[in-house]
Amino acid sequence: MTYCVGLRLDRGLVFMSDTRTNAGVDNFSKTRKMFQWGVPGERLITLMTAGNLATTQALVSLIEERVKAVGDRDPSILRAPSMFQVARMVGSTLKEVIAQSAPVGQTGDAAFQATVIVGGQIKGGAPTMFMIYPEGNFIEVTSETPFFQIGETKYGRPILVRVYEPHMRFEDAVKLLLVSFDSTVRSNLSVAPPFDLMVYENDAYAPLLDRRIEQDDAVYQSISTGWGDALRTAFDQLPTFDL
Repeated sequence: MTYCVGLRLDRGLVFMSDTRTNAGVDNFSKTRKMFQWGVPGERLITLMTAGNLATTQALVSLIEERVKAVGDRDPSILRAPSMFQVARMVGSTLKEVIAQSAPVGQTGDAAFQATVIVGGQIKGGAPTMFMIYPEGNFIEVTSETPFFQIGETKYGRPILVRVYEPHMRFEDAVKLLLVSFDSTVRSNLSVAPPFDLMVYENDAYAPLLDRRIEQDDAVYQSISTGWGDALRTAFDQLPTFDL
C-alpha cells in the first residue's frame, strides 16, 4: 500500500510520501514514490504515485523517456505550456500504460490501476496540483479542496481536516503531515518510513527543501511520541460518561 499527501498553502506546495511496498504480510520492501522534473528558473514538477507498482514504475519510466529523448518522442512535460497540460499528459500516459498492461475484458484493467498526484509551477502560471485517476481524468486543487491524498487515506485524514489552514507556515505544515503519516503508520502495516518530503515556495522553480525522513529521525520520533501523549492527555480531560 501507499500514503501520499500534497498540500497547497498560500506560500507554496508541500508533498510527502511513504516508501513501503508489500506483496503480502511477509514481503515488504522500499521504493521511491515521489519524483521530480524541472528546468531551473522556469518550472518544477513533482509527481507522487499509488497503486500497482508495475503500473507506476512504467508510468514514471515513460515520462522519463519522453523528458530525455528528442523530437519524435514528445510530448514531454518539460515542454508543456501549463500545469493543466502537464496533468493532461500524465493522465493520458497513465491511461496508456494501464491499457497496454491489462488483459482484454471489461474489468481486465482493475489489477493494474494507479492514482497520481502531480503538482508544481510553470513560469507564467500559479503553483497548483492535480489528482489523476486511472481513467486518465483529473481534478485540480481548490480553496474548498486544498489537499489531496492517495493510497491509504482514511487514518491520516482527520488531523488534516481539523488542523490545515492555507496560511500555515511551512514548518507547521510539515509537522501536520508527520502527524498524519504517523497516525497512518500506527494503523496500517503497509505504510512505513522513510518518508520523502519536498517543500516548494511560490515562484522559486526549485525545491526549498527536498529530503528523506528516516524512521529514527529525532524530530519525527519527538512528534510521534508527543502526539500520542497529547491525545492521552486530551482524552483524560474530556467529560466522563456516567452510567
